[in-house]
Amino acid sequence: MKVAMGQFAVAREWRQNAATCRSLMRQAHEAGAVLLVLPEAILAADINDPGLAVREAQPLDGPFLTQLRQASQEGALTTIFSMHIPDGPQRAVNAQIALRQGEIIARYDKLHLYDAFAMQESKRVNAGNRVPPLVDVGGMKVGMMTCYDIRFPELARRLTLDGADVLVLPSAWVRGPLKEHHWEVLATARALENTCYLIAVGECGARNIGNSMIVDPLGVIIARAAEEPALVFAELEAQRLASARQRLPVLANRRFARPQLDAEG
Repeated sequence: MKVAMGQFAVAREWRQNAATCRSLMRQAHEAGAVLLVLPEAILAADINDPGLAVREAQPLDGPFLTQLRQASQEGALTTIFSMHIPDGPQRAVNAQIALRQGEIIARYDKLHLYDAFAMQESKRVNAGNRVPPLVDVGGMKVGMMTCYDIRFPELARRLTLDGADVLVLPSAWVRGPLKEHHWEVLATARALENTCYLIAVGECGARNIGNSMIVDPLGVIIARAAEEPALVFAELEAQRLASARQRLPVLANRRFARPQLDAEG
């Protein structure tokens, strides 16, 4: 199936970001893609105002998501991204949303909050407590992860054992020493160890690295963007997936049980 990565720098004003998303959705649809993955926290951002994203959070029936739902009505394109949704006084959840034909077909609240490298996402954001659902797209099953989740192999393995063929990772990967190396190593590892496709889409701009990439089930990077805004396409092949899992049957050979979230008991 044909997929697209829409990499851009999130602006301070939600209307500008909505216009960028609608444009990317239109271009992806016109190019024949069935899946478009956008970055993390695309509603509003300002590197000089860390609390802006939560202050500007909107509910699911707010104007930002309403505009994107309307834009998704044409065709069968599935669009996946994350945004902040209010969740109590001066707090929010970082919710990953899947849209198709005007409807929200899946939602996942980010499990692992970015309390690392001198940053503290949990200061303003509440963590999710459920394993993400799988989304059917173009004959493949898609598992949802968000940014910092990639550092926790249990989630990727759980989604794969639940039946995921593709993992998507909307992100806002912050620049820093070795951070681009971490990004590529982790994305490649999660795809290879689970013999699945991984679509990792990063925000670009002054603070974040961009560098969106698609990794195939044998750890080969088949498409990537640089540090500037871009719309990148690739083909995911069911035959490549089946061949990788036949030649490298790590899922069948594993000796450990299926990972379980603490909140599941």
